[in-house]
Amino acid sequence: MKVLENQHAGNNLLVRFNQESSMKPILILAHYDTVFPEGTIKKRPFSVSEDGEMARGPGIFDMKAGIVQGVWALKALEKHGKPRRPVTIVVTSDEEVGSDSSRKLIEGMAKESEAVLVLEPSLNGNLKTERKGVGDIDIRIIGRPSHAGLDPSKGASAITEAARMVQFLQGLNRPEAETTVNVGTIKGGTARNVIPGEAFMQVDFRIVTVEEGNRIMKEARSYRPKDSRVKIEVSGGVNRPPMRKTEETGRLFALAQKIGMEFERDLMETSAGGGSDGNFCAALGIPVLDGLGAVGDGAHSEQEVLDVNEMPVRAAILERLLEEI
Repeated sequence: MKVLENQHAGNNLLVRFNQESSMKPILILAHYDTVFPEGTIKKRPFSVSEDGEMARGPGIFDMKAGIVQGVWALKALEKHGKPRRPVTIVVTSDEEVGSDSSRKLIEGMAKESEAVLVLEPSLNGNLKTERKGVGDIDIRIIGRPSHAGLDPSKGASAITEAARMVQFLQGLNRPEAETTVNVGTIKGGTARNVIPGEAFMQVDFRIVTVEEGNRIMKEARSYRPKDSRVKIEVSGGVNRPPMRKTEETGRLFALAQKIGMEFERDLMETSAGGGSDGNFCAALGIPVLDGLGAVGDGAHSEQEVLDVNEMPVRAAILERLLEEI
């Protein structure tokens, strides 16, 4: 195992297995960061139900259990004999915040690989052969502060303009195209008796096609404030391109489905609204099979739960995939 030090985020981990083979490797992707703030584990520590069937804890489903399953799949490979292909494992530190520091590493490893297997959690036990693309927009609204009682007319409210822009942005949703736009955070102003001079918004959007991402960014940049004294700065774009199913991905899923029957699991495929590091690899034309991690529910919430009994089964399915690809 090699620790890849990172100045802008946590360190990334790189593991190479069965390097004696001259065939193109299989790349396994995982991440160890979560969406929860530091200290959450003290408030909501890891626990297992009395019957031993369910486990809870911050990030346990998304996606620390997937890492555990990956480790045991490799242990099984060592016991049963090495796979035909080399295996490269990349565990990153910043997937949940966009993989800004690890994207170059991921794409570099993917270009060398025959296929990519992602240990993100399953969706109701289903594997993911498609994912939406993910974009983010940062918006700064610059108004003109003034005293709310003495000189209200001299001010230009950044918050008022932000409210108008929220409505505009929400209007960019296109359910028929599976496009969603969400203004996730908004803040501004300095005091209740001051016309707010600044406001800030963070926007998330999900897309099925690159064209929709281009449309949303074009529309966001074209917005003009009603008050001409207000200025608006828009930055951002598509962070993760859409992951589309290909023939090669279909063959990977068919193999996984066949292997699943060995363990009495009827694996199904699905499309997910969330993005993963697999999106980067799929955009390069590399076949990707995602959702090979844990079975559970409640990702990114206090209700996050893991099905303990499914962990050895999912690890065994991953091991068999590494043997057969």
